Amino acid sequence: MSTTVTPQLEPDVLRSRIERFRKVQSEIVAQVRRVIVGQEEVLEQVMIGLFVGGHCLITGLPGTAKTLLVRTMAQTLGLVFKRIQFTPDLMPSDITGTDIIEEDNTTGRRTWTFVPGPIFANVLLADEINRTPPKTQSALLEAM
Repeated sequence: MSTTVTPQLEPDVLRSRIERFRKVQSEIVAQVRRVIVGQEEVLEQVMIGLFVGGHCLITGLPGTAKTLLVRTMAQTLGLVFKRIQFTPDLMPSDITGTDIIEEDNTTGRRTWTFVPGPIFANVLLADEINRTPPKTQSALLEAM
């Protein structure tokens, strides 16, 4: 059995890191509020999910800026944003990506190429997951 010793930070260093975190958080909120009006509680909860590296389930009536909020957060942070509209005919490879054979017309040589799906993004919005088959839902959960 091994134990890991975490070095303790000096109080001044810790205070400066906390102050920097608060400043960055307030700058992010200010930028997002330029686009999103209201929704303070949702914004706070999405930020918590972002900071802890988790996933968020955002529910609400149509037209309450759920997609706009997530897209704006990603743009504010300079992250790659993708959205998947789940439909009954969506296949797992449609979200994870697939291998294709590409042929070079000049040489006739064939190569396998992986075409990444939308799951390869920093921020992914999965819309109406309940409409897709279980195997596609499973592929999303496995990727998460």
